[in-house]
Amino acid sequence: MKVLVIGASGRVGSNLVEQLLADNHQVVGTTRQDKVLFDSDNYSQLELDLTADKDTIQSQMADDIEAIYFVAGSGGKSILEVDLHGAVKTMQAAKDKGINRYIMLSTVFSMDTSKWDSPAIAELKEYYIGKHYADNWLVNDSGLDYTIVQPGALKERPGTGKISINDDEAGDNAIEDVAATLAAVLTANSASEKVFQMQNGDTAINDAIAKL
Repeated sequence: MKVLVIGASGRVGSNLVEQLLADNHQVVGTTRQDKVLFDSDNYSQLELDLTADKDTIQSQMADDIEAIYFVAGSGGKSILEVDLHGAVKTMQAAKDKGINRYIMLSTVFSMDTSKWDSPAIAELKEYYIGKHYADNWLVNDSGLDYTIVQPGALKERPGTGKISINDDEAGDNAIEDVAATLAAVLTANSASEKVFQMQNGDTAINDAIAKL
């Protein structure tokens, strides 16, 4: 499958591209960096400006793209323009382009505002608001075959290949396991039109996805 990964140079994005290439997918990665990020015949790269208008973004998407991952983020610097509006424009472009499969990396409890009173989330309130409305647009307005993956805190540690899904607590995640989960939902029918929270746990990733 030919896949567009928006945000290929990020911590999750770079791990995701590695997973997709290992699974023999063709990957087009977007990044603001000049250097080519991955040495593979199945990898190509473009600079995609998420602050550009929708038609400009759409014109950069190849006609044979079959699925899109949005794993980009502004790092808190341009939440409305990048994390929210930029994401929605890529959804609109995907719909107009006929690219039906769209996978969003979000954050734990992004759509459940009743959980936002915790101190950890309160410190990231603007980010949560941006993700909340981007996620809701994807579910309710995009018309796309979506999956939204909502990990808890991201940790720089070796992956375990095991997760739990939709626990009451936020938990945390090895970045490698988040990337592996994102890769696993690409072709999983069980993940179609699903939103789920994840954290490291005791169930093999493919088994957990199959139970969605």
